[in-house]
Amino acid sequence: MATRKRILITAGPTWVAIDRVRVISNEASGETGFILANKFRKLGAKVTLLLGPGNFCRADQTGIQVIRFKYYSELAQLLDKELKNGKYAAVIHAAAVADYAPKEIIHRKVSSQRRSWKINLVPTKKLIKSLKIYQPDLFTVGFKFQPNADKDKLIAKGRELFESANLDLVVANSNKSRGYQAYILDGQNKYGPFLNKTKMAIYLSRLILSRA
Repeated sequence: MATRKRILITAGPTWVAIDRVRVISNEASGETGFILANKFRKLGAKVTLLLGPGNFCRADQTGIQVIRFKYYSELAQLLDKELKNGKYAAVIHAAAVADYAPKEIIHRKVSSQRRSWKINLVPTKKLIKSLKIYQPDLFTVGFKFQPNADKDKLIAKGRELFESANLDLVVANSNKSRGYQAYILDGQNKYGPFLNKTKMAIYLSRLILSRA
């Protein structure tokens, strides 16, 4: 059992607004985060799931504290609030965080009669690089999605994230040839390939609880 360790998981897409009613998003489903949350719950952990926008009514949330968000800014604030008190043994950052946001904030609905609309996007702050700001010994896990990547590229990109964000584990995953493929990476080892999300989640949850 997990001796009631507290685990924080982020999952799903994030929005950034381009005007009062329109947003930029991504195709993340939140499925991986839900699978992980349920695996940790079954192992006896106390799970908080920060969940992005989407329809998740069919997912089992029993015994999991679910906190919803929609926008990048909301996720940033929730992460700061939850991590500030130092109550978590590990954080798994599986949400697909917006990499860009409009430089100009428009607080009204832009007319649909425009013949064109140029939007200047600028990079957002990398939230994953701030996970240990309040607790340097926090066990941190990141996800690197690389569409259609082969094994070598997938692992290389995962290693880059591992180093740049000072993480303890990285899940490098791909949908090459429309099939799921993932590797779990630490400083020296790689585990996998895992060819479905459930098998990856089982291995990852046990690995985290043995180290966090």
